[in-house]
Amino acid sequence: MDIAREVDAIRGDLVAWRRHLHEHPELSFQERETAAFIEGEITRIGGLSISRPTETSVVAQLDTGRPGPVLALRADIDALPIEEETGLEFASKRPGVMHACGHDGHTAMLLGACKVLAAHRDELKGKLLFIFQHAEELTPGGAQELVDAGVLDGVDAVIGQHLWQGMESCRIGVRSGELMAAPDTFHIRIIGRGGHAAQPHLTVDPIAIGAEVVLSLQQLASRRVDPFEPFVLSVTKFIGGTADNVIPSEVELCGTVRTFREERRAWAEQAMEAVIRGVTEAHGATYEFRYERGYRPVVNDPALTQFVRAVLEEEFGDLVTDAEPTMGGEDFSAYQTVAPGTFFFTGIRRPDREAYPHHHPRFDIDEDALTVGCRALVALATRYLVRD
Repeated sequence: MDIAREVDAIRGDLVAWRRHLHEHPELSFQERETAAFIEGEITRIGGLSISRPTETSVVAQLDTGRPGPVLALRADIDALPIEEETGLEFASKRPGVMHACGHDGHTAMLLGACKVLAAHRDELKGKLLFIFQHAEELTPGGAQELVDAGVLDGVDAVIGQHLWQGMESCRIGVRSGELMAAPDTFHIRIIGRGGHAAQPHLTVDPIAIGAEVVLSLQQLASRRVDPFEPFVLSVTKFIGGTADNVIPSEVELCGTVRTFREERRAWAEQAMEAVIRGVTEAHGATYEFRYERGYRPVVNDPALTQFVRAVLEEEFGDLVTDAEPTMGGEDFSAYQTVAPGTFFFTGIRRPDREAYPHHHPRFDIDEDALTVGCRALVALATRYLVRD
């Protein structure tokens, strides 16, 4: 199979699929129209069996009828609660909802892989699963639901990719081991005693105490964790107060903790509460603290990643590079608990235009990367299913 030629021939489909999905985004656990569209396109491709393990996910299977390995390829399909500001002709028609992370492209590339590989089933052996996964953006995440539904039962390996603004367009980043962090969240309520702002000595000021908590929490990262260990603690929300002459009775703080190691997650929760307790008690306030664990870190299987790198270097040569680890999270990690898995990045940043980050209202992709990502999936599936 001439993979490059086959994928180039369906570039129009890839772009059309991506633009349709971009125009009609749906939030996590609400992807009903998206799933129906995907199912319809797979039906038109033909030669694949379709299942719906959850209401808003789609799994297509290509069974060659010959014994061999079972490989799963995954794309996420959900969008974000963001008002789009790109001005694109195919911008979101759904107010307050936008594909601002590339999931529309992920879905289009996997549909393209379905189309190319279904036409070449006679050259393959074993089975392919094409997983169109819902709800990557919202915990507990769609990946864990699909694992619980048994979608990965009997799967020998699972591969996923992410269109990545942090890389030049059409380059591919591969990394063995730790790639994406565990994204935990926290919620803090500091309860003091409100009163008149002109008489602060008669109050227990939760704003001043909250500010001290914020600064003290930063010491955990800067003074308690090895500088060479990836660790992020960000307070992203500080809510309190109603007027300029009123000290409120309480404030709310929220944020995120990003780590790679399980023991560091446990330490972070305990250390944070110790800091919050110490500061609030010192000033006569009380607190409530809730630490919520998000997805596990994405840690790529070394052997499978070595295979992926070798195949992609054969297909793309010097376009393949080392991926830099990121403190962003991904629920692809749920699949890695039941099968060897690897996740790679495909660049979408064009040097000739301003690049907006993921989750920004003006985020966009270079559509040339769609053929690269689809070609990568086809090459990996082809090599995996013809191995001795």
